[in-house]
Amino acid sequence: MHKNQTLLHYIGRFAPSPSGPLHFGSLVTALASHLDAKHYHGKWLVRMEDIDPPREVDGAQEMILGSLLAHGLQWDGEIMLQSERSQTYNEVLSTLRHYSYPCTCNRQRLNTLNGIYDGHCLHNKGSCSATHKKGEHLHTPKSATRLRTDLFNDQPQHLKAAETFTDLFQQQQTQPLHTESGDFVLHRKDGLFAYQLAVTIDDIAQGITHVIRGADLLSTTSRQRYLWTLLCEKLASNDNPHAHQPLPEYGHIPIATTTTGQKLSKQNKAAALDNTTAFDNLCRAFTYLYHPAPTNITEQNSISVLVDWGIRHWDRERIPQVTAIAVNE
Repeated sequence: MHKNQTLLHYIGRFAPSPSGPLHFGSLVTALASHLDAKHYHGKWLVRMEDIDPPREVDGAQEMILGSLLAHGLQWDGEIMLQSERSQTYNEVLSTLRHYSYPCTCNRQRLNTLNGIYDGHCLHNKGSCSATHKKGEHLHTPKSATRLRTDLFNDQPQHLKAAETFTDLFQQQQTQPLHTESGDFVLHRKDGLFAYQLAVTIDDIAQGITHVIRGADLLSTTSRQRYLWTLLCEKLASNDNPHAHQPLPEYGHIPIATTTTGQKLSKQNKAAALDNTTAFDNLCRAFTYLYHPAPTNITEQNSISVLVDWGIRHWDRERIPQVTAIAVNE
């Protein structure tokens, strides 16, 4: 696609989790997704991924939205809250019951697999972590739900489409599920919905056409594409408005790291954005994205002028084809 070509239909999104305030790394992601959507005259949605209560911080949602507005990043439409989508997630899980299975593997066993599930519970009926002590009845722990990744073996062209894609910033990616993840979790053992399930369902429901996010999520893309293809093709019915909905385009920008290579994140206690220095924060984020603002745009011109300049001059080809860039905090 030519960089100045206007898309007739573009819906992008920024989907933070309310586990803390925005930091510089999340500002870069929000800015990149906003600029890409608006440069191509699309919509930019905000979705709050609030389905993991143990990790959430009181007031974080309000802080995140306040920071977006302070930095001139206005979203379109209403904010989707994943915490209000449990019924939908359960309905989709029900439609997937013939393509998934319970997994009772404990953490100790999973830690030996290097993140690639070996199908043990599919072939052994979840027996690996059942416990039985003398004088006690057999006890089966709560199980996770895993999706089988061999469902398109009779349709190689679909399997290939779910595994190989051209990233907007990182070029062609090939991520075979059997070597990247194996059968993956849709519903966690603790009763919470897995990220892969929720994000895919919501991207489909919102008609997302472009996903611009950090390169730390690049390795999850094959699972989401696989599940998307399953839901929109294998399980599609004629009255399903999402039947055969095309897969979105993906673009993974370099993540911001410390000088020692540690990703800037809430878990790593990255410094929260100071909304009172929003103009300087944005200038730094533009420079990080290889779009340095011209010197004739100053704080007196206002943040909206800076963001409008960024929308007009956004150029995907400027983004370096690397997965991380170190910054000084």
